[in-house]
Amino acid sequence: MSAMRVKPLFKKYLKDLSDVSLRGDARQESFYPALAGLLQQVSEVTGRPHVHVTTLPKPTEAGNPGFRLWNG
Repeated sequence: MSAMRVKPLFKKYLKDLSDVSLRGDARQESFYPALAGLLQQVSEVTGRPHVHVTTLPKPTEAGNPGFRLWNG
């Protein structure tokens, strides 16, 4: 993956994080949509459009995950 294709994704991600933070009332979960968006975009740019991101999936035997990435 070339830096030219990745740089805009991370710039958008950092802007999204900043926007959430500047609202002043964010919790940890408030930032999840920004990360989910980044992960989804990276999967598409790298030729993996079948990857799916689930934020706050149901609990598992291992605990309560914040994210789950499905790879086909």
